[in-house]
Amino acid sequence: MTYDPATHSETADPATDSAIADSETAGELPVLPTDRHTGCPFDPPAALTALSDRPVRRLRYADGHVGRLVTGHAAARAVLADPRFSSRYELLHLPMPMEGAPGELPPAPVGDILGLDAPEHTRYRRLLAGRFTVRRMRQLTGRIERFTADCLDAMEQAGTTADLVEAFARPVPTLVICELLGVPYADRGRFLGLVEVIFDQAADAGARDEAYAGLLRYVGELVLAKRAEPTDDLLSDLASPGPAPGPGPGPGSGDPAAPGADASGLSDEELAGIGGLLLAAGLDTTANMLGLGVFALLADPGQQAALRADPDLAGPAAEELLRYLSVADPLLRSALEDVEVEGELIRAGETVTVSVQAANRDPRRFPDPDRLDIRRRATGHLSFGHGPHQCLGQQLARVEMTVALPALFARFPALRLAVPPGEVPLRERSSIYGVVSLPVAWGEEAGEE
Repeated sequence: MTYDPATHSETADPATDSAIADSETAGELPVLPTDRHTGCPFDPPAALTALSDRPVRRLRYADGHVGRLVTGHAAARAVLADPRFSSRYELLHLPMPMEGAPGELPPAPVGDILGLDAPEHTRYRRLLAGRFTVRRMRQLTGRIERFTADCLDAMEQAGTTADLVEAFARPVPTLVICELLGVPYADRGRFLGLVEVIFDQAADAGARDEAYAGLLRYVGELVLAKRAEPTDDLLSDLASPGPAPGPGPGPGSGDPAAPGADASGLSDEELAGIGGLLLAAGLDTTANMLGLGVFALLADPGQQAALRADPDLAGPAAEELLRYLSVADPLLRSALEDVEVEGELIRAGETVTVSVQAANRDPRRFPDPDRLDIRRRATGHLSFGHGPHQCLGQQLARVEMTVALPALFARFPALRLAVPPGEVPLRERSSIYGVVSLPVAWGEEAGEE
């Protein structure tokens, strides 16, 4: 059940390298490689690795636009931190085809802070950042431990086999984000399926739009309920009465007499958009990191044994798995003016695709990058992005992984895959990579068949 790097390596493929060089010589530009299933499921596509010999190169986009691909770690950090590169959706071109995608992307919907630049983004970001500090997220550790133990208890009581996604990887972050936001966990049937469709790149654009609208309707109902009867949670906090922030340097800096002012200065529509974004991202990214992370550890007995022997490695293991797996990829920006990065001139109007998985495997930043090593100092990875759009929920995700992974292996010392690794279904067409399901077994019935 172990992947042999010598057999499944995605690093060096002379035939692929030669084909890429020949195509560029002939005036044909590469497109973004996305197929991870052709080798080890934890590695970037072989063709992407071959494109990583230069940190910045030209790339042909799905609509014919010629932009850039960034694969180097230093170049990626430079682009993501530079305000001359915009996150506005309407300026971007998609590097990969998406079913039914419009020729030109619309602006970000209300409350979607991922598609905004300063000063609009700054207002939202500063309003939310104080609610996701390291200290506040660590204060949730006790509740995360309780949710984790409850899921492990249910697994143990159900028998000696389980789909780890359904029994553990999805419920733990769902319970956590529901409690943080004030979303009833009993309502998960109303939003889990919608989130799945929103991130499904194979779904028709109309289906994705409908799912997004459905999620906003659901969160909008919650917002109205929180305004009427606040409870102790993030949505109620944002919806509660008080002075409103303006577009200035931070919360509390606006005009307290502004019409419709409340603690956040956010309208119902803005609150629904922000709440929907936090709900979707907070459960799907962490759920897939847990599922794929456990898969990677089960496929590498040495790393699995190291974590079992020393639970204090949970923190470094979480960082290394985040680097090694890079489930949220790629990130897109548009140059607002001519900018030179690593000696390459990126022209105004060009879309830049930042490959997080390639940057996280850059040997100039991480020696022997294709090896999973939970003792590695993996800080500095770009799995949470970088710069003004760095993930708000990164500290929460770290706490969840640091709690959940050692607890799982401590409870089930004989945990192992119940199917050959090649039979584990992967989320190959989702914008958040992971496993569809992860059949596992433990105890005396977990032996080889």
